[in-house]
Amino acid sequence: MELWVRFEYLGKQGFGTLRNDHIAVYQGDMFQESKATGEFLPVADINLLIPTRPSKMIGLWNNFRSRAAKEGWSQPNHPLYFMKANGSFLATGQTIRQPETYDGPVAFEGELGIVIGERCCNINEDEADRYIFGYTCVNDVTARGLMKEDPSFVQWTRAKSFDTFGAVGPVVATGLDVDSLTVRTLVDGVEHQNYPVEDMFFSPREIVSRLSKDMTLNPGDVIACGTSLGAGPMPQGSTVEIRIDGIGSLVNLFE
Repeated sequence: MELWVRFEYLGKQGFGTLRNDHIAVYQGDMFQESKATGEFLPVADINLLIPTRPSKMIGLWNNFRSRAAKEGWSQPNHPLYFMKANGSFLATGQTIRQPETYDGPVAFEGELGIVIGERCCNINEDEADRYIFGYTCVNDVTARGLMKEDPSFVQWTRAKSFDTFGAVGPVVATGLDVDSLTVRTLVDGVEHQNYPVEDMFFSPREIVSRLSKDMTLNPGDVIACGTSLGAGPMPQGSTVEIRIDGIGSLVNLFE
């Protein structure tokens, strides 16, 4: 298993793998023909960036059996999804901000993120592992009060695409047994979400296959797999942590 990161050091950006308290620096392309340089940087001396440069983030809705049962939703025939603007992306340690034009509730949604590693179009489920580079943590932040502001149209994109509303990180983990993972969300240290990935209607491999038949997925793209029970509003001034063992903790302050 490897933990891939992007970082800034002395005003320059780079990428590598996290090894205890150091970063092993690589050169080339994270997804193809990357090569270790032999240089190591202390984690304390670098700033972690979003671990990939997505051209898009796709977010799923109604993908967990336990939440669907509570809400009275039926299983969809195809993954239901929306898009988050790429200007919303935020790294671990950075601050989620209340939009100046909106003073309603802002919700956290802790999720598993799939990171695509190879251009992917119209593939079958049994091919998906070839195209999945790894997995990350996502906080799919949502201005819930805006979604149904206009009764004629549910505003998914507007509610989820404000700057800082797409927190991703801290790493992309490769070589995981994804079906065994558990997603936890803590707000100021208090656990609000704790749910297994295996409760999904559509597994990560099936998600990638299905979405690749709708659109081309590019290296670095992130697919947020949807959230389960416990998602809710964040009090201003709180710290929100999305924790997945094997990946780590995505931690952001909300102001």
